[in-house]
Amino acid sequence: MLPRMAVDPRGADLKRYLAEDPGGPVVMLNLLRFAEGGRERYAEYAAALEQTFLPKYGAEVVFAGNGSTALVAEDGQAWDAVVLVRYPSREAFLTMVSDPAYQEVTHLRTEALDEAVLQATVKWSPV
Repeated sequence: MLPRMAVDPRGADLKRYLAEDPGGPVVMLNLLRFAEGGRERYAEYAAALEQTFLPKYGAEVVFAGNGSTALVAEDGQAWDAVVLVRYPSREAFLTMVSDPAYQEVTHLRTEALDEAVLQATVKWSPV
């Protein structure tokens, strides 16, 4: 059996995330590869996120969709789903994931995924 890929940020990841904060809103890129039966588990997590946690922390889903035809990707680089979530700040995201009530549902995300990318994005500046 292959080792399980990382799907959740660790403490050191979150510290670096805050240390590299340019200020202002952040859009989090989520690339998702589901485990067997994971799509249903992720739907449970997404429902809790959208009903409770995103409104509480001033965040919103900008886009959520299924992966489709990969035009430029190596084998194994196609993703099952893509989600973009806009938070008012990196601190808002960190406060959300630290919320004890959020901690009670985050296992749904962890159980749903075989692999994930969770990456903060920074708006391009005009050149």
